[in-house]
Amino acid sequence: MFLEFLFQIFKENSAKDAIIWQNNSYTYSWLFENVEMATKELVENNISPNDIVALRSDFNPYSIAYLIALINNGNIVVPISFAIKTTDEFYDIAEVEQIINILETKAEFTKTNDKPIHKINLQLKERKHPGLTLFSSGSTGKSKAAVHDFVPLLEKYKVKRKLLKTITFLLFDHIGGVNTLFSVLSNGGTIIAISDRSPENICKIIEQYKVELLPTSPTFINMVLMSKVYTKYDLSSLKYVTYGTEVMPEQTLKTFSNLYPSITLKQTYGLSELGIMRSKSRDSSSLWMKIGGEDYQIKIVDDILFIKSKSAMLGYLNAPTPFDEEGWFNTQDKVEVDGEWMKILGRITDIIIVGGQKVYPAEVESVLLEMDNVKEVSVFSKDNPIMGKVVGARFYLTKEEPVAALKNKVRHHCKDKLESYKIPVHIEITEKNLVTDRFKKKR
Repeated sequence: MFLEFLFQIFKENSAKDAIIWQNNSYTYSWLFENVEMATKELVENNISPNDIVALRSDFNPYSIAYLIALINNGNIVVPISFAIKTTDEFYDIAEVEQIINILETKAEFTKTNDKPIHKINLQLKERKHPGLTLFSSGSTGKSKAAVHDFVPLLEKYKVKRKLLKTITFLLFDHIGGVNTLFSVLSNGGTIIAISDRSPENICKIIEQYKVELLPTSPTFINMVLMSKVYTKYDLSSLKYVTYGTEVMPEQTLKTFSNLYPSITLKQTYGLSELGIMRSKSRDSSSLWMKIGGEDYQIKIVDDILFIKSKSAMLGYLNAPTPFDEEGWFNTQDKVEVDGEWMKILGRITDIIIVGGQKVYPAEVESVLLEMDNVKEVSVFSKDNPIMGKVVGARFYLTKEEPVAALKNKVRHHCKDKLESYKIPVHIEITEKNLVTDRFKKKR
């Protein structure tokens, strides 16, 4: 009912590979047939249109078939990745009525006793439209549940784009992961579904399947560089690497761009609340970009980016609306503007104020990543009895090094590259990786 345009593409590409998973190929014909089978199972398990259904899985051919079946059935879908260890709270907030747990090829159905009462869920049910509930990563506090009407979200996938073989790097319950899936399938491309997102496995998969597009994060690109695993595999099939979800350190971008000048590096921009916008980077080594698209309006107020979209979420289930009276969303991203180009400097919540001066963590991290023996570094605000706040830096090193020696090295390295107030005063060394399950930097 809602995905006729997608099913037409499936039929036109019936013999082509839609999904590659665990060294097996699944054609568009297989996917169409399994969407029909999943639809029958929804009926057999008393899942009605507009029921709120949690889909617990990661990307694989069966979870993709169920996701498509649920959307076409008009359900409000709550995808929950296996990266989420505790799910009960999410089920309660989303007012989940049914749970489908997919363990590889097997689907398990569970009915809850929940009855939706939130006005946003009731509004979607009244519209009889499919919905999408996504939880934020919660890196700056409690996870927020953003609810979308799936109908306007699907509109942009009706426009033809490039046909590319793509890895599902971003997770099943991430707006970027959802965007990757529908961008590829709506253009008759091929999805390589993975569960192991280590640099070693990703590079291996790129070589094995001649992957053309890798959508990822700056933190993951840095992990690839630091591990030097790229030297073991042929990555020449890659045409595009897109990156988003956090600010890209200039040093990381410059290093990767110099290593692979034939790969187009493109910065993307999106939020759980707004979806993924169309973007264009000035060039592969530049952090300057344009964002927008038919469905989006942007404005800059006091160097803060505001966005308005027809396909924006309906609202949060567990937080006040973030939209103003005219529908503008404050992204809280501080930006620099150069004509029609903009550069994302960082979230205002991450900015460190030292003696009245602003410090952007990404700028400092980029300089610190130039140092030898540094696998990863996270810059943060540290209380100080004299200055109020100073810059702190937590290092994840390649090999052991005394803190005192590292402090001296940091001061020496930064003295001609950063203003004095930006140079880290507090230094920590950690033996824990500074990366979240979603391959974003921990602060």
